[in-house]
Amino acid sequence: GVGGVPVTALRAAIIVGPGSISWEIVRQLVDHLPAMVTPTWVNTRTQPIALPDVVRYLVGVLEPEDARGRVFEIGGPDVLRYIDMLQRAAKVQGKRLPNVSVPLLTPGLSSGWLALVTDVDLATARNLVDSMINEVIVHDHSIEQVVPGPTIGYEDAVRLALADRAAARPS
Repeated sequence: GVGGVPVTALRAAIIVGPGSISWEIVRQLVDHLPAMVTPTWVNTRTQPIALPDVVRYLVGVLEPEDARGRVFEIGGPDVLRYIDMLQRAAKVQGKRLPNVSVPLLTPGLSSGWLALVTDVDLATARNLVDSMINEVIVHDHSIEQVVPGPTIGYEDAVRLALADRAAARPS
């Protein structure tokens, strides 16, 4: 660890909750678009995790000795493609999001498009698009020995995130 202090790291793909840039992009795309023209990276699989589960894991690794100095992969129960996440988030809100896949959308064009239709700046959009090409799925489930318990499914995570957002907004 750093300076003799043991460091525990938790690695997550996409955190579904307020303040998560990846989640904000999903939410805003569903909000703003009647349909989507998507690059091939929307077929990349990932394992989203609900914000309350991230907090539960963070708290859960604080005390146990055997959590110290380790790296844990964390994720929710669902392995989904980005397009599945968008379509399920739309469905939770009673919307449909038709999709046309266009393999010619380069990472540069994709990030420009994301910056245009969401409030994410171009540099952040580019970093996200670059990361979306890589599949991020939990292969090491050792966190479950240290912090046992079920995780929240994607649709419920979306409902919670939307409810948190509604509660935070001034009426």
